[in-house]
Amino acid sequence: MIKFAGFGRALVASLILSASLAGAVKAQDVTEDQIKAARAAIDALGATTNFDNILPSLAERTKGVLVQSSPNHEADINKVVDEQALALAPRRADLEREAATIYAKTFTQEELKAIADFYNSPVGKKLLSDGPIAIREVAKAAQIWAVGVDRDLKTESGKKLDPIFDAAPAVTLENGTVQPQQ
Repeated sequence: MIKFAGFGRALVASLILSASLAGAVKAQDVTEDQIKAARAAIDALGATTNFDNILPSLAERTKGVLVQSSPNHEADINKVVDEQALALAPRRADLEREAATIYAKTFTQEELKAIADFYNSPVGKKLLSDGPIAIREVAKAAQIWAVGVDRDLKTESGKKLDPIFDAAPAVTLENGTVQPQQ
C-alpha cells in the first residue's frame, strides 16, 4: 500500500511537471509571421550587423595561432583556414534565426512592426546614426555636471562644518601636537 501511495505521488508530480514543460515549450514557439516581423525590426535596427566580423576575426585568430606554431606552413594555413571559414559562413543564418526568435519572443508582432516602421523612417534612421553621438555628449555633460556638483557639495559642506569643527575643543597628543577633537 505504501509503495502505491509513493508511486501515485511520483506519477502526479511527473504529470504536473510534464504539463508545465509542455506549456513552456508551447509558449516559446513562434510563428513564421512573427519571425518575419522580427527580421524586419532587426534589419531596421541593424541589431546583428555587429556580428558580421565574428567569423573573420575567429579565422584571423586561428591563423595567428597556427602560424605561430608552424611558421613554415603559413601559406597552407591561410588557405585551409580561409576555406574552412567560407564553409562555415552559411551558419551565420543560424545566428540571424536565433536573433529573430529572441525578438519574436520578446515583442509582439505589432510591436515589431512599429519598431521596423520607426527605424526605417527618416527620424529612426537619424536616431540610429546620430543617437550614439548624442549619448556620448550627454555622458560628457553628466561627467562635467558631476564634477561641479561634487566641488560645490564639498565646498558648501565645508563652510557649514568649519564652525562646528572650530568649536570642538583641541586635544594635545602625546607627541605634543594639537588637533581639534572629532
